[in-house]
Amino acid sequence: QVQLVESGGGLVQPGGSLRLSCAASGISFSIYRLAWYRQAPGNQREWVATITPAGSTLYQDSVKGRFTISRSYTNTAVYLQMNSLKAEDTAIYSCKAFSQQNTYWGQGTQVTVSS
Repeated sequence: QVQLVESGGGLVQPGGSLRLSCAASGISFSIYRLAWYRQAPGNQREWVATITPAGSTLYQDSVKGRFTISRSYTNTAVYLQMNSLKAEDTAIYSCKAFSQQNTYWGQGTQVTVSS
């Protein structure tokens, strides 16, 4: 059974940092594109960042230069380093692993940016 479990969320002040992790069981990420999405209250879920199996990265414009997506060398985890956090980054953050054949989602972790 495939499971993706996010961790690392919490309450942080504006300007602060958090590092989210998404750990996989029952799957190796080696052939999957990995992505982070977020959903703020009252909003639709939106894409944040993607990393390919080769390590190429893509970011939503609003997080470029502040967020960094990376994957573990064991291909069992994906991370999102979030710096210079803003109130508008408040959301539930979820990871996604996807290929042509399969798509898996984690359940999410809450990030709240507030003073």
